[in-house]
Amino acid sequence: MMSRSYTNLLDLAEGNFAALGPAGGSGRQRHGSFGLRRMSRVMTVPGTLSELDGEDESEPAATSSVASDVPSSVAVDRLIVVSNQLPIVARRRPDGRGWSFSWDGDSLLLQLRDGIPDEMEVLFVGSLRADVPAAEQDEVSQTLLDRFRCAPVFLPDHLNDRFYHGFCKRQLWPLFHYMLPFSSPASASAAATSSSVATSSPGNGRFDRSAWEAYVLANKFFFEKVVEVINPEDDYVWVHDYHLLALPTFLRRRFNRLRIGFFLHSPFPSSEIYRTLPVRDEILKALLNCDLIGFHTFDYARHFLSCCSRMLGIEYQSKRGHIGLDYFGRTVGIKIMPVGVHMGQLESGLRLPDREWRLSELQQQFQGKTVLLGVDDMDIFKGINLKLLAFENMLRTHPKWQGRAVLVQIANPARGRGKDLEAIQAEIEESCQRINGDFGQSGYSPVVFIDRDVSSVEKIAYYTIAECVVVTAVRDGMNLTPYEYIVCRQGAPGSESVSEVGGPKKSMLVVSEFIGCSPSLSGAIRVNPWNIEATAEAMNEAISMPEQEKQLRHEKHYRYVSSHDVAYWSKSFILDLERACRDHFKRTCWGIGLGFGFRVVALDAHFRKLNMDSIVNAYEISGSRAILLDYDGTLVPQTSINKEPSPEVLNIINTLCSDSRNIVFLVSGRDKDMLGKWFSSCPKLGIAAEHGYFLRWSSEEEWQTCTQAMDFGWMQMAKPVMNLYTEATDGSYIETKESALVWHHQDADPGFGSSQAKELLDHLESVLANEPVSVKSGQFIVEVKPQGVSKGIVAERILASVKERGKQADFVLCIGDDRSDEDMFENIADIIKRNMVAPRTSLFACTVGQKPSKAKFYLDDTFEVVAMLSALADATGAELESDSADELAASISSLDIGDEQSETSDTPIGGS
Repeated sequence: MMSRSYTNLLDLAEGNFAALGPAGGSGRQRHGSFGLRRMSRVMTVPGTLSELDGEDESEPAATSSVASDVPSSVAVDRLIVVSNQLPIVARRRPDGRGWSFSWDGDSLLLQLRDGIPDEMEVLFVGSLRADVPAAEQDEVSQTLLDRFRCAPVFLPDHLNDRFYHGFCKRQLWPLFHYMLPFSSPASASAAATSSSVATSSPGNGRFDRSAWEAYVLANKFFFEKVVEVINPEDDYVWVHDYHLLALPTFLRRRFNRLRIGFFLHSPFPSSEIYRTLPVRDEILKALLNCDLIGFHTFDYARHFLSCCSRMLGIEYQSKRGHIGLDYFGRTVGIKIMPVGVHMGQLESGLRLPDREWRLSELQQQFQGKTVLLGVDDMDIFKGINLKLLAFENMLRTHPKWQGRAVLVQIANPARGRGKDLEAIQAEIEESCQRINGDFGQSGYSPVVFIDRDVSSVEKIAYYTIAECVVVTAVRDGMNLTPYEYIVCRQGAPGSESVSEVGGPKKSMLVVSEFIGCSPSLSGAIRVNPWNIEATAEAMNEAISMPEQEKQLRHEKHYRYVSSHDVAYWSKSFILDLERACRDHFKRTCWGIGLGFGFRVVALDAHFRKLNMDSIVNAYEISGSRAILLDYDGTLVPQTSINKEPSPEVLNIINTLCSDSRNIVFLVSGRDKDMLGKWFSSCPKLGIAAEHGYFLRWSSEEEWQTCTQAMDFGWMQMAKPVMNLYTEATDGSYIETKESALVWHHQDADPGFGSSQAKELLDHLESVLANEPVSVKSGQFIVEVKPQGVSKGIVAERILASVKERGKQADFVLCIGDDRSDEDMFENIADIIKRNMVAPRTSLFACTVGQKPSKAKFYLDDTFEVVAMLSALADATGAELESDSADELAASISSLDIGDEQSETSDTPIGGS
């Protein structure tokens, strides 16, 4: 049950989510007013923005359905789209009484519905771009739900300011655009008051934990709203963008099997940039609570995967064209799909009457001129001034364009604020004045700068007359301006405007290589916007290109843009989300961890934690026991610097070995000399070294080999290859054993070490193809060893020897932590059927850590392993004491009987 007393913001940000109650105020839950409504699907007709009729098909919902993770008998899929802002325009009515609402036709969230199946309902959760008084929030919520299928989130003003301006725009947005905070908040906002967080410019302050706390709390408000309307058995949740990175952890903790997708609309920075974020692990782990994570480009996805590898040690795998991360038994899918434009809406705009007269007006204004167009938001990453400098350079180096070329720059009003932005605006203004002053003539201004809201119809008219569109953003998530331009240059199908020039359609693009749409526009001229001269040459090339080539490039671009529209994007994402979630209700799942360390473990239904009482009871009633123990990661932690066994471990092993009913073996990949030295104080301990190639039953016996004498000439072939990779990979080294060679790269750079390991594996397999060896990769290793050597084989050999000695085991305990131990678990799984042990043997195959395994049991860590072995040792001690007591009693009884017989021996029996 959820606690309703959670108010400590610091605990929330630190991740103590044991209680997830509402935070009060406008964020309180309203189950009574919302319920779990079933809503009819309304399809948007391409080119129109349909009004919903306000009718819904309500049906009562069981109160327990919110908390249930059991699939319903009749499932009606529904998509809940969660974003920072709803696709709604809210305005106060002129009389001040109430509100008027309408769809925001330019919102991507509204447009994505065209790719959603007709039978799937769509519900939006997000905030409004309007300040709604607390007294009106209930009424507004109900109106939006009934008429628009929208559930609004109301954040208190102070929280919204800290959340949006304080963390999203000041921390995440700059960092995701490769801008590091070099100055402290104090120096960045010395002139600002303590309440005006938003006045400081993006990225100019170091990490502010209070802003992070506000970010987490705001995400919790969104979570509470989702909980109000969700039916976890039927619903898919699609979370959008960097404002809600923490939301998946809230949702996954509440609903273990909820189907969650996330799409990041901004760039994802390289690991070298991202690793500077103090809450880097928390955000990565939150995203990994999704089932599918989407990015615009492979570069963004690659950076995310690199961060997961370097910071969390999680490697990705590609299978049948799909990239996935194995995260505690769950496969988190990675989707790479750039978003597209709404073809219907653009084509509808091309048919509007207003466009005709605007187009005629612009053609008259720029008659005889070649128009280059820029359409950008006014922010520090759009590179507007770089574009102006490049255009100035073009006019200077190619004088033929003076008086003929015009750069029209539309700058959408800034959504942020701060000193950096003010400096950029001043720089742009100065550049415009200088260029127009140097190259302007009577009736000719080379730069036309428009810094106001431009309607979509006017923008379409500018697209139509432009010979070339130039995008010089230094970093941008996607940027759909080139796509919109291409569609507008093509014109509306079936309608030829009187103002449009007839003949073949053509267009040209000069785009920055740092924007998300660049990889998909293979016919565009890509530039590094920081290189002013190269960008100027690209502009000249674009407008000087032969008409036929412009036409061919345009046709290629239009084919792609028209087929990969926003509906294609959303449909593709939903299909992949369904595929990623299809086994949700077939697997055993449970949540572990606190705060942002929370994750869901999905494992085999029979996989469970080893119960201490159960194994001790089975141990006590058994008569012949085989105990097989791995070493590294089982008896000592993998992270331990000192790998020698502790006195406690040695004492436990000696106690277990002292029982004649026990056969205790250490089965390790380490070499025999080191293991023999470390466990010299355990004379009765059996050791299988180098994965079982060497074996001895006690310190008094000689080492045996598992195979006949082998030719190890292959080592002379393998070692030079390993030496090459060792020299080339800083931090790697070679471990030489008597029977194997191991290349270690745990101390190398994670990405480079992993890449080198794959190359080395392929290289060795090729070189040793005709040799009797196996080449395998493991946890930070590549190992070459003789064929037929594995822990699984040596486990069978030990059990067979026990049987031959007439002590067929009826208790088998096998513990390990890595891939090599999986061979043991697999080989002993059916030993009862193969009659290698007693018919009713208690079999305990146990892995260390909750992870997918062939073992049936797990213990969390090495400390639990030692504690369990200690419990068995205690049981052994008790048994030995009991046996000693019985022997002593029998001895005393024997003495008593002997005394009685001696007393009566003087009396003859039977007489003479």
